[in-house]
Amino acid sequence: MSRLRLSRVPSLEDGLWPRRFLALTVAATVAVLITGGLLRVPAVGSSAVSVAVWLSIGVRWLTGRWWPRRDGQLHWRERVTGLGAVEPGLVARRSLAGWVDLAAEWVTLSVIGAALLASLPEQGLWVDIVRPVLAVGVAVWLGRTAYAQVRFTGQLALTPSAIRHGRRVLDWTNIDRVSPHRRDGRLDGVRLRPAVWRSLQPAPVVGGRDTAVPEDRLIAAIEEYRFRPQDLAREPAAASASPGPSRSGAPCLVSDDASVGADNLGHERDASESY
Repeated sequence: MSRLRLSRVPSLEDGLWPRRFLALTVAATVAVLITGGLLRVPAVGSSAVSVAVWLSIGVRWLTGRWWPRRDGQLHWRERVTGLGAVEPGLVARRSLAGWVDLAAEWVTLSVIGAALLASLPEQGLWVDIVRPVLAVGVAVWLGRTAYAQVRFTGQLALTPSAIRHGRRVLDWTNIDRVSPHRRDGRLDGVRLRPAVWRSLQPAPVVGGRDTAVPEDRLIAAIEEYRFRPQDLAREPAAASASPGPSRSGAPCLVSDDASVGADNLGHERDASESY
């Protein structure tokens, strides 16, 4: 399994520039607002700083232990925004838990940045240098996250050229086995085992807790298209009125919004596999 690289000089005709400019505008707006807010943080006592930081870390830890039910579908879209092209494909939305995690990450980082700024002395030459640098650093990190949310279509996308999960892009070649992945005793994503190991890195995992589509439906879709990803360039025909696997094992399609589902496929597989 190889990871695709973004070209150094994007093409002017790749269809992504309007989305890039929109994402940059949102990211810059977020960064400016966060920077302005952090620079206005007043000095507070060390006890209040400690309470705020530990409280935010505790909330972030609790949100990571929350596993709401995921029952989303893969939806076919004519224009899926990826790293290097706009092309058709199947898109999975970010799950509720994924949005909560993202919000908790923003809050935690903002609180830690504000706590560090609040703990600085009010005067001093080095303070005048460190304060804006720290504020801008936190704001840029949050702006980068906002950029990614606007820049890409969906949390996960299956397109003719690649599989994209967040900012990671994987090509369709060299997939030997698709199986459920477990983390902390829970199903958390789909493991794409390479046929030929080209590095010492573990097999990539796509989907999971931050993706609204459960593992069984994602496995069904990847298995259906991994030998012919070019079929993703056209909208699948609706095969049934309700989600479920066809007799051939391929995922059936819901006529409403061309959604891919495979409710029973996960029961046919060995869901106890752990990697």
